[in-house]
Amino acid sequence: MAAAARRVNWLVIWITAAIVVVVVAIAAIAIWMNRQALALAESPASAVVNEETGAIALGEGENVIDEYVDFMCPFCGQFHDSSGEDLSAAVESGEITLNLHPISILDGQSQGTNYSTRAANAVYCVADDNPDAVYPFYDALFQNQPGEGTTGLDDGELLDLAERAGASGDVESCIADGTYFDFVAARTQEIPPNPQTNQVSTPTVTRNGEYVNLTLDQATDEQALLG
Repeated sequence: MAAAARRVNWLVIWITAAIVVVVVAIAAIAIWMNRQALALAESPASAVVNEETGAIALGEGENVIDEYVDFMCPFCGQFHDSSGEDLSAAVESGEITLNLHPISILDGQSQGTNYSTRAANAVYCVADDNPDAVYPFYDALFQNQPGEGTTGLDDGELLDLAERAGASGDVESCIADGTYFDFVAARTQEIPPNPQTNQVSTPTVTRNGEYVNLTLDQATDEQALLG
C-alpha cells in the first residue's frame, strides 16, 4: 500500500507540473500576442514624432528633456504651470530639445470616457496635421484641464482647442476615430519608472536620460532641468 501511495503521489506531481507548464505557456503566448498587437499599432506620420518612442520633438537643443504627461493628471498641470514657460523659452533659445510624451494612465478617472487616451490621441492628430500647433495645443489642454473624476473634454471641445491652436479641420476624423489609441497604449507601457521606488507616475521627466525628481517648485526644478 505504501508503494501504491508513492505511485499515486508521483502521478499527482506530474499532472500538476504539466498543468503549470500549460498555464505558463498560455500566459507567455498571451503576452507575446499583446506585444505583437501593440507593435503593429499605427504610428503618426509626422516628422516630429519618433514612431518607436512616441516622443514629439520640439527644438534642436543639445540637452534633451523628455516629459511624460497624462492630460488629466493634476500634478502634470501643476508642473506645466510652474515650468512650462521655462522649458518653452529654452526650446526657443536652442538650449534644449523638448520631447513630449502624451500617455494615458488615468482613463479610469473620467467616468468611462477614456479622456486621457482621447487627449493624447488628439495631440498626435495635431502633430500629423501641423507640428507648429503641437505646443499651443498642449498648453491649451492644460489651461482647460478637467478635474479627475469628471468626464473630461468631449471630442468636439478637443477639436475646438486644436483648431484654435493652429490645426486644420482635417484633425476632426482623427480625433473622432481614435486613430492613435493603440499607439498611445503602447507608448504608455514605456514610461520610465522612478529609480528609487520602481513605480510609474506622471509627470515623469528625464534630462539626457537621467530621471529628475520634481518638486513642483519653479526655481528648484529649473535648476535640475536647465542647470
